[in-house]
Amino acid sequence: MPELPGAVGITALRVYDWEAADGLCGGSPHVHLCCTEGYVVVGGTGRVQTLTTRAAGSAGFHPPRAGGFAETPLRPGDVVWFTPGTIHRAVNDGDLHVVALMQNSGLPEAGDAVLTLPPEHLADRSTYERAVALNGSVERARARRDLAVEGFTLLRERTEAGDPVALEEFFAAAAALVRPQLAGWRERWEQGAAAVSRRTGEQIAALEAGDHSHLRDAAVARMEEPAPVTLGVCGRLSPYDPSRLALG
Repeated sequence: MPELPGAVGITALRVYDWEAADGLCGGSPHVHLCCTEGYVVVGGTGRVQTLTTRAAGSAGFHPPRAGGFAETPLRPGDVVWFTPGTIHRAVNDGDLHVVALMQNSGLPEAGDAVLTLPPEHLADRSTYERAVALNGSVERARARRDLAVEGFTLLRERTEAGDPVALEEFFAAAAALVRPQLAGWRERWEQGAAAVSRRTGEQIAALEAGDHSHLRDAAVARMEEPAPVTLGVCGRLSPYDPSRLALG
């Protein structure tokens, strides 16, 4: 089966409807270090709360997004996306269902998602892993979410109070946590998104040389929406994974 376009990851996401300490329902706030993520809203309503250091990359949004805390509405038909370094929290205001598009398919599953836990849980890899381990438990998923919301609230309060190092401290801790995984990330990227990009370059070069033989390898693929069997960071996940379908 051919890979998804551009080696992107596609996952149907039903955002948790569990209420947190601040009265909002939703997922665990977290950050990606190398992946841009997008939401295509297909049902329900909600918001994505974000924390960023400055307005870089806000061009094209109306109104332009400033740094710090922000809320972006999520309504059916909306497309919202955010680049690495955007701390984000999906808030479910009513049966929120999105299709999540993830750059560099495979990296988030390899650890490119660090939750905004309070600082004492970010001290080292083993401490962090104990705090985020699920063991297939809904109760653990909810407790992990609550812990991430606690840390997110602290980051938001410090940022809104004008603390210039709050996010930088979290980013430094997140980068230290994933450092042992970076060799594996590079291998996944080389075999995935980078390989797809190189193939496009090869196809352009072939066409320039008058060779269109790759067009004879055309294929069509289809996947039905998988069952939401995975407890994810933000909700119940139905990942569209062509490799698993091919193996199954």
